[in-house]
Amino acid sequence: MPPFPSRTLIAAALLFSASYALAAKTNVEVLQTNLPHPWALDFLPDNQGMLITLRGGELHLWQQGKGLSAPIGGVPVVWAHGQGGLLDVVLAPDFASSRRVWLSFAEGGSDNKAGTAVGYGTLSRDLKRLENFKVVFRQTPKLSTGNHFGGRMAFDGQGHVFIALGENNERATAQDLDKLQGKVVRLNADGSVPQDNPFIGKPGVRPEIWSYGHRNPQGLAINPANGELWLNEHGPKGGDEINIPAAGKNYGWPLATWGINYSGLKIPEAKGGEVEGTEQPIHYWKVSPAISGMAFYSADTFPQWKGKLFIGALKEKNLIELTLDGDKVTAEQRLLGDRKKRIRDVRVGPDGYLYVLTDESDGELLKISPAEG
Repeated sequence: MPPFPSRTLIAAALLFSASYALAAKTNVEVLQTNLPHPWALDFLPDNQGMLITLRGGELHLWQQGKGLSAPIGGVPVVWAHGQGGLLDVVLAPDFASSRRVWLSFAEGGSDNKAGTAVGYGTLSRDLKRLENFKVVFRQTPKLSTGNHFGGRMAFDGQGHVFIALGENNERATAQDLDKLQGKVVRLNADGSVPQDNPFIGKPGVRPEIWSYGHRNPQGLAINPANGELWLNEHGPKGGDEINIPAAGKNYGWPLATWGINYSGLKIPEAKGGEVEGTEQPIHYWKVSPAISGMAFYSADTFPQWKGKLFIGALKEKNLIELTLDGDKVTAEQRLLGDRKKRIRDVRVGPDGYLYVLTDESDGELLKISPAEG
């Protein structure tokens, strides 16, 4: 090996580091302020506005020209402590006929502990209430004292919903197949368990499980290019990951991780970054941005964004723009860093603009487009 890197390697490294460091310019329109810790949003059809969850337990409607509604009724009682509360909101694929709105939330149990729950209700025609809310999934046992709920949901277009679940800050449970901590679960759209799930019929294993070995998933989305499920999750100190969860696969936590404990010491159970029998992330960060909600850009409105993946960053306080080549990340850019706000969620609107929620006591709803030139 030569004593110095080749010019080609140096050039490649400089190119990647430049694309990583470049703060791309954007146009930002502030649509709403004074949102106390918003967590997720989704769009109603026919320009009726968007639904926004607040972690404290409220669901609101936001409409252009009208702003934020009063709290929508019929929302379940949530366990609003630490990272827990009202989490994701997703419209059912058949919303036009069913009017079902899915919510994930932290649900309290005994001993002042909680777990993630998921259910749906029917949005009233006047957009003021969720009717007949039904819980169809509960994470058991309930182990969280305030951390690592996960809670993101995604429909696959084939009649299934995926739910990403944190390990409640109980590391070992992510490897326990009789528990629902640190898992991605797959359900039918009515909440029942699909009979082709990977662990159906296996004694002592929860049939809802799709994949396991996850720490604290914060982003979940279907890749429109191929229909694959993509997930991002928090590492500990370092080791934030992007994974493509496959049926029955083990994604390693806490046996395999690229991070260390917040104390600076090794994770006690960890055997290294690559461990036999576990899957490697398609991308990871040695220094954690604290990644959050994510969205693939497949609209035609802004061709320069076509095929990109956008991810919110809580610790870095910016929006990460990833350039992809298949399942490989080839470049990174940072957007909105000048605003110095924790970004909790990002979605692509029906109009092709990006919509972003900042997770602060006075959080904002932002509308984003690329700047010209």
